[in-house]
Amino acid sequence: MGVALTRSAQWTAAGHGARALGTTPLNEAILKEIIAFVESFIYKHPQEANYVFVEPLEWKTNLDPSAFGSGYVVSETTVESEEADKNGQPLLFLSVPQIKIRSFGQLSCVLYIAKNTKLKEAQACIEANRSPIAKILGLDYNMINEINEDSSVLTILDKITKDDDPESEVKMKIALRLKQLDLHLLNRSLKNISLEIRLNPGTVKNDIELLKRFSGKGEQTVLESIEYTSDYEFSNGCRAPPWRQIQGEICYVLVKPHDAETLCVTCSKEGVFLNGGKTDNEEEINYERKGEIYKDLVTLLTEKSAIFSENMSQQEVRFNEEQRKEKDQPNEAPEEKAAALRKASTASRRSALEKKQISLGRSQMTKRLEPTLIWKTTVDAKESKSSLRDTQEEKHGGRLEKSRPSTSSGKAQLIRKSAEKIEEIISESSSESEDDEEPPDYLQEANGDLPSEYWQIQNLVKYLKRGNQTATVIALCALKDYNLAQETCQLAIRDFGGLNVLINLLETDEVKCKIGSLKILKEISHNPQIRRNIVDLGGLPVMVNILDSPHKSLKCLAAETIANVAKFKRAWQAVRRHGGITKLVALLDWRQRARGPAQRSLYDASDEEVARCGALALWSCSRSSANKEAIRRAGGIPLLARLLKTSHENMLIPVVGTLQECASEENCRAAIKAERIIENLVKNLNSENEQLQKHCARAIYQCAEDEETRDLVRLCGGLRPLASLLSNTDDKERLAAVTGAIWKCSISKENVTKFREYKAIEALVGLLTDQPEEVLVNAAGALGECCREPEGRVTVRKRGGIQPLVDLLVGRNRALLVNVTKAVGACAVEPESMMIIDHLDGVRLLWSLLNSPHPDVKASAAWALCPCIQNAKDAGEMVRSFIGGLGLVVNLLKSDNEEVLASVCAAITNIAKDQENLALITDHGVVPLLSKLAYTNNDKLRRHLAEAISRCSTWGRNRVAFGEHKAVAPLVRYLKSNDTNVHRATAQALYQLSEDADNCITMHENGAVKLLLHMVGSPDQDLQEAAAGCISNIRRLALAIEKARYT
Repeated sequence: MGVALTRSAQWTAAGHGARALGTTPLNEAILKEIIAFVESFIYKHPQEANYVFVEPLEWKTNLDPSAFGSGYVVSETTVESEEADKNGQPLLFLSVPQIKIRSFGQLSCVLYIAKNTKLKEAQACIEANRSPIAKILGLDYNMINEINEDSSVLTILDKITKDDDPESEVKMKIALRLKQLDLHLLNRSLKNISLEIRLNPGTVKNDIELLKRFSGKGEQTVLESIEYTSDYEFSNGCRAPPWRQIQGEICYVLVKPHDAETLCVTCSKEGVFLNGGKTDNEEEINYERKGEIYKDLVTLLTEKSAIFSENMSQQEVRFNEEQRKEKDQPNEAPEEKAAALRKASTASRRSALEKKQISLGRSQMTKRLEPTLIWKTTVDAKESKSSLRDTQEEKHGGRLEKSRPSTSSGKAQLIRKSAEKIEEIISESSSESEDDEEPPDYLQEANGDLPSEYWQIQNLVKYLKRGNQTATVIALCALKDYNLAQETCQLAIRDFGGLNVLINLLETDEVKCKIGSLKILKEISHNPQIRRNIVDLGGLPVMVNILDSPHKSLKCLAAETIANVAKFKRAWQAVRRHGGITKLVALLDWRQRARGPAQRSLYDASDEEVARCGALALWSCSRSSANKEAIRRAGGIPLLARLLKTSHENMLIPVVGTLQECASEENCRAAIKAERIIENLVKNLNSENEQLQKHCARAIYQCAEDEETRDLVRLCGGLRPLASLLSNTDDKERLAAVTGAIWKCSISKENVTKFREYKAIEALVGLLTDQPEEVLVNAAGALGECCREPEGRVTVRKRGGIQPLVDLLVGRNRALLVNVTKAVGACAVEPESMMIIDHLDGVRLLWSLLNSPHPDVKASAAWALCPCIQNAKDAGEMVRSFIGGLGLVVNLLKSDNEEVLASVCAAITNIAKDQENLALITDHGVVPLLSKLAYTNNDKLRRHLAEAISRCSTWGRNRVAFGEHKAVAPLVRYLKSNDTNVHRATAQALYQLSEDADNCITMHENGAVKLLLHMVGSPDQDLQEAAAGCISNIRRLALAIEKARYT
């Protein structure tokens, strides 16, 4: 409280030296926070509320004695509380207008009595008691007002370890409560200040540089001189020390006007003001504000110096022009000079620090750390041994190299960010292989002095190691008060062996220590380096054991920490191998716990909160395929399905997230379908929570591979919300999930009809440009399914969708090319659309994709070419215009991929309709290549191969060549297939081949006549005619032979 009042509260001069709180929004916010703290103190901390202050808090009050009721002795001008100290002195004494109070309980009562005037009473109390902590706890505790805030905590810890006095312990607790309030007030002040930012380092620097140009010894100059107090400039442009930058201060300048003494000015984001100047030793600055805040440096100097104001008015036009130039053209001062200056400053600091020769004990995993200016980048020796890491890093696109001790700051930060990015890729990918390993550990390099918090945490860690139970708890509380989201604090805990201590505390029997330790571990485990260190130290098995604790708060904290740590392979394995998946699944069954005996305690959390934390941890662990199966076997899917019926969004998000991850496995999809989860997923699509919508859509995307699931989504009304979500394109991740769900649902024709009603096709066409690749892949896939229907093709053409689809054919994304070629092929079925595709040179682009290294892209492109050739005007000439195109198609018959072979055979069937093209592919050797494929057992390939043979047999002596290459006998066996399409294509091929006598003999020898006779009665007219024709040719040959024998 004292630090906040000194640093953040805005004081104004009033009267003869007396100072009062200004009437500002910031002061009002601070007062309200203090009032709320005092009012709640009496029931939140009843033991501390009875503590008697060392000195009473005294101020002039506006309260009337008649306002006091029971519990007080009231007269016309005085009031005494019946509650007294051990000496019989009342804890409240009012003698109008002076009031004296000696406990928090009485303070709380006074604020309650004051009602509407409590704000004025609080202000009067604070103005009259400028050092409230000294009066409440004594001078020994007033160190909490010092800049080095942690010194008070360390003093408290020292006293506790040496003194077992109960009253002393109460004072320590109050001191900690007040320190926590202090930090809360400072944070609140920073929030208020951040809303009023007017200046930034760049603006301040430009103003100072301009004033330097107009300063000097001449009469026309505005100032004699203006200089910074520090030559060192941080990377963010500030020159103030880091602990002052937290207060929004940018730099300090010494200004010498022509008509006044030297002014020491603070430039902050809030504005510009005079400070207390340099102290006696000329090394430190008295940072306390003296006077009001001005909007900029020129305004302050105009107020303080008449000559500056006069000369500035003469130079104003020129100054404004220079200012505009500075804004238009950034400062172009030579970088070499600035770099040299920083280097000199760095060297001087390093030499001063190296003289101290301080060496700090690191944890068992890390090396000794010297407090030099630049943190040395180190690599954990154990992790650097693994060669797996190199292959993993190459796989994710950026190999990390070991950093050398002389690595520059920028390069080290780049390496660290790359490492974190790789881990993020690993952790967020559902299909990630479990053979991946996390990246190596890199320590932060900073181009500046180590902040004071780094060294303060060292002292707290010492107390964690050596203190008794009370000291340990207080040290944990003090540690929690630091900004643990800051990387410096996180790594400081690790570097001084704090991680090891925190994990060891988890194995104690003291619940307070466990809770404090877990709260800290939960915060710092957001750091990728800390996660790996926790796993290396064996922290996960200990946390898994805590999941069996009877205290629900411990379970919650352990599960949340596991959720933060389990972001990579070794962590997933550790949780699974120590039975963590089963225990986490058990946390989801909160109804069973609710039926058990109620055992309320101080460490209880709600059953719903326990289930939510368990779902969070399972969500993180479910990124591993083995863990997904473990969740299913442990009965997690039914429990997740039950939790999905809740209305609490904070519960639904991790539950749906876990289901979404599990749905990538076929066994889990079957379990999800059995639990009829789709209905609840569809219901939550209508939620206003965008994150919940995203995870529900992604879960539907994963599950909709199954036809029954697609029908369920339609029957439950899920198609309309999916279509409506396409209109919001701001959240790209949600848009990718929604388009993915629409794509999979569009596989069913009934769903396409609904999407057409909801105008989803028009929205999908609009998403084919200026979107991330994942959205493009899903949108193209959905359009490919919708364009199977004539109405869908017409809609895409009329909405101008063919142009962006053809434009996407030049991309490199494999999945995108597969979907786009499918969509273009579907559009090419319509002659009008085919004309547009041909005009846009889309056929040539499709043909070029036959050179792709990816078999699925080749196959998709070949399938798309079939309708293009069928519906193009003068298709034969178009095909011949592609130089080398026919040879490319024929060579693809050498592929090992059956899908590629089937698609190429289909393309050859269409190419061979033109006799000139048929002659050309015959010259390229199409007959022997088709003949080699005749022994396949794949019905899809059989059908298109038979059609290709049928077409190619019409040219020259190709039917004879097929017989010579032993293609006839395998074809006869195709007639035994169960696929009618194969029967029809085979009968047509045999009919063409039966024009050759030798082929007829081969067919007869292989039993073709008997098989064809059954097919003459088929309802398929084409199959009837082909079978009858083939039998007719065989019969004619038999009759001719018979006739020749007798003649």
